Amino acid sequence: MNTQENVDRFGYRQELRRGVGLGDLVLYGLIMMVPIAPFAIFGLVYETSGGMPVLAYLTGVVAMLFTAMSYAQMVKAFPLSGSVYNYAGRGIAPPVGFMTGWAILLDYLLVPSLLYLVASIAMNASIPAVPVWAWLVLFVVINTVINLRGIRMTITLTKVMIVAELIVLGLFLIAGIWALSQGHGRGFSLSPLFNPDTFSWPVIFAAVSVAVLSFLGFDGISMLVEESTGGSEQVGRAMRIALLLAGALFITQVWVAALLVPEGKPLGGTAFYDAAAVAGGEWLRQLTSLATAISWGIANTLVAQVAVSRLLFAMARDRQLPRFLAKISVKNSVPSNAILLVSVVSVGLGLWMSALPDGVNLLTSLVNMGALVAFIVLHVSVIVHYVVRQKSADLRTHLVVPLIGMAVLLFVVIHANVMAQLAGLVWFVVGGVVLGVLYLLGRPPALQGHDPRKAQV
Repeated sequence: MNTQENVDRFGYRQELRRGVGLGDLVLYGLIMMVPIAPFAIFGLVYETSGGMPVLAYLTGVVAMLFTAMSYAQMVKAFPLSGSVYNYAGRGIAPPVGFMTGWAILLDYLLVPSLLYLVASIAMNASIPAVPVWAWLVLFVVINTVINLRGIRMTITLTKVMIVAELIVLGLFLIAGIWALSQGHGRGFSLSPLFNPDTFSWPVIFAAVSVAVLSFLGFDGISMLVEESTGGSEQVGRAMRIALLLAGALFITQVWVAALLVPEGKPLGGTAFYDAAAVAGGEWLRQLTSLATAISWGIANTLVAQVAVSRLLFAMARDRQLPRFLAKISVKNSVPSNAILLVSVVSVGLGLWMSALPDGVNLLTSLVNMGALVAFIVLHVSVIVHYVVRQKSADLRTHLVVPLIGMAVLLFVVIHANVMAQLAGLVWFVVGGVVLGVLYLLGRPPALQGHDPRKAQV
C-alpha cells in the first residue's frame, strides 16, 4: 500500500498538508480524550456504577477497541477526512452517510461547547470576579487563533499540554497511593472493579454511557488521514495505541480515587477533587481542579475544533453542507471558514447552556448519544462494504469484530438515560428533515468519485 495515499482517485485534490506522524496522531488522540478526563465526571460515573467505576471504564475501553478495529478497516478502504460520514456513505449508501455524518456532527459540533462551558464554570468557581461568559469567550478566541495558524502549531501545543496533564496525574497517583499505604481512605480493595452487592449489567452499562465521554475523541484521529504522513495504516495503529494508553490511565486514576472518596459525603462534580484533598491536602484539590479547567478549556477544545472543522469541510466539499465551509486557507492549509463557524457556534451555544440549570448534563447527553449511534453505523459499514460487497473471506475482522462491537454499543444506548435517548431522537428527526429538503432541492446526497467496486480491500 502506498502510505502517501492520494485522494485524487476519489475525485478530490490534496488540499490539506501532510505532515502528521504516528507520534503526533497518538498524542492528538490522547489530548482529544484528555488523560485526566475522569476528573470532571468521576462522581457521576462512581454513583451510576454502584461504586464500580473501574469496571465501567474497563467495559468502555473494550467497546471502543472493537470500534477502533472497525475504524481501521474503513479508513483503509476510504482514506479521506470526514470519518464515519465517508465510511457509511461510501460503504453503505450516500443517504446513510449523510445521516451518520449528522449523528457524529451532534458529537463533534457540541463537544467544543460542552468543554468550553465546563472549563469556564470551573474557572469562575476559582476566580468569581471573572464571569463564566468572559472565560468562555477567552477560551474560544485562544483556540481559534491557534487553529487558524495551521495543524503543526496545534500539534506542537498539544504536546506541551499533554505533558502538563500527565505531571498533574502523576502527582495525584503518587500522593494517592502513599495516602492509601498510610491508612487513609478505604485501603487497597477490588471493590471499584467488582462489588457483588451492587453489581448488575444494566447498572454497569448505564455507567458506561456516561464514562464513554472520556473516550470520545479517539475517532478524531481518523479525521487527519489526509494529513497523515503514513496514511490509513498509520491512522489505524495510532487509534489502537491511543485507546490502550488512555484506558490504562483512566482505570488507574478512578481506582485510586474510588478508594479515597470520603465516605458519607454526597457525590457530585467535586468528588474527584475531594479524593485529591484526602490524598494530598488542599493544594492537590486546587491543582486537580485547575488542571481540569485548562485541559478541557484549551487542550481538548483545541483538538475538538480541529476534528469538527474537518468533518464540516468533508461534508461541504460534497455539497451536503454550504460550500463556503469547504474553503481552505492558502497560507496555512486549514479549513478556515469551518474553524470560524465552530467558534461562533461554541460561543452562542455555550452562553445559552450556561443560562440553563442543567445545561452541562443536557450537552453531555447529546454528545454521547450522537457518537454512540454513529459508531454503531460504522460497524454496519464494515459488514456491508467488506462482506456483502467485497465478499471478504476474513470473517473474523469483517464480521465477528463489528458484530461484537455493535452489540456492546447497543446495550450502552439501551441503558442510557431517557433524556439522552429523547434528545438523540429529536436530532435524528431534524436530520431526516434536512435530508428530505436536499432531495426536494434536487441535491440528494452524493459522494464525489464514489464507486464501491473500486474501494481498496
